[in-house]
Amino acid sequence: MGEPTVVVLDYGSGNLRSAERALARAGARVRVTDDLAAAEAADGLVVPGVGAFAACMAGIDKLGAPPVIAARVAAGRPVLGICVGAQILFEYGDEHGQVTPGLGLLPGGVTRLAAARVPHMGWNELRAPAGSVLFAQLPPGTRCYFVHSYAARPTSELVATGALVSVAEHGGPFVAAVERGPLSATQFHPEKSSDAGATLLRSWVGTL
Repeated sequence: MGEPTVVVLDYGSGNLRSAERALARAGARVRVTDDLAAAEAADGLVVPGVGAFAACMAGIDKLGAPPVIAARVAAGRPVLGICVGAQILFEYGDEHGQVTPGLGLLPGGVTRLAAARVPHMGWNELRAPAGSVLFAQLPPGTRCYFVHSYAARPTSELVATGALVSVAEHGGPFVAAVERGPLSATQFHPEKSSDAGATLLRSWVGTL
């Protein structure tokens, strides 16, 4: 069996090249592109994102990507969202008093962290649930690299969908990662999270 194919979706936002390199090291054949046919056909699709929720959604909408992402998830085909690319999988983002609809693939919204120091920048420990695929090869207390001011919350509604929710703390608990069927999302940057991030990406690529 050859290397699985992964498309990193280029919609004008995200650490595209660092994600490309990290996924290639994890054993994937990676293409960075805005070609929706390629995004549809790949074994795995990565949705990156940095900056503001509204700007990322504008880029996704301009490209016409929402139906492709939703169709992949509905068909059981893997999608991984990273940072703001993870946030836009939720129903909405509330930034600076502006509420922007997200893709609605996960319940709940993304709001400002309730912490004295924002943005949350640096290494933070997280708690992964039993059964996690992303963290299966990582020990308890694993630390990953975060850069963000907003996050989703670990609500009972989210857990009720069957999602496995990993949680970190910064001014209160927030969603560090979500796994639900073919859909995975990390608020942190695995491509910047050293050995832990590399191990996580290998685990994800191994599911393709």
